[in-house]
Amino acid sequence: MQLETRDHVPLLTAMLSIAALGLIFSAVLGVIPTRLLPRSEWFIGLIPHLNVVISVIAIGTIIGGWRAIRRGEVESHRRRMLAAFVLFGAFLAFYLYRVTLEGPTDFGGPDTVYQFLYLPMLAIHILLAIICVPLLLYVLLLAVSRPVEEIYRSRHRSVGQIAAVLWLISFSLGIAVYAMLYVVY
Repeated sequence: MQLETRDHVPLLTAMLSIAALGLIFSAVLGVIPTRLLPRSEWFIGLIPHLNVVISVIAIGTIIGGWRAIRRGEVESHRRRMLAAFVLFGAFLAFYLYRVTLEGPTDFGGPDTVYQFLYLPMLAIHILLAIICVPLLLYVLLLAVSRPVEEIYRSRHRSVGQIAAVLWLISFSLGIAVYAMLYVVY
């Protein structure tokens, strides 16, 4: 498996990215039939709060992974970044479940705040999250398809640094969006 994956990382990244983004856009655009999902009102109401906790933990995990690799602690870096990827997956699964059944949450604040603060922040958050999908899949596939010594000769570090920064910004903006939807307004 490792040898087969190593030779096809860009292709696998493209295929997985298309599948993941297709699922995301299908949920957001209401293409997924709601009858296919069990409905749990209490869980649907819990998801935004659960996702903000996941986001905070993911930010800590990403920063911890970044610091670990700077100290040369490869195994700690690997564990933390895999944990961050799993947290991202959980966040996404919960979000897609909620948005498929409920649609997006309406902003309850003033129009001026909506137009000049909330909407641009939400747009950047969404754009970065979309950009992160292929970047994260790429660095993950590089990491799992190569021995550690070979990873240093791949694009894992350069792409990973970009992915981590965008990932941190996206998670942080997601927390700000949550605050505007559920705390401030």
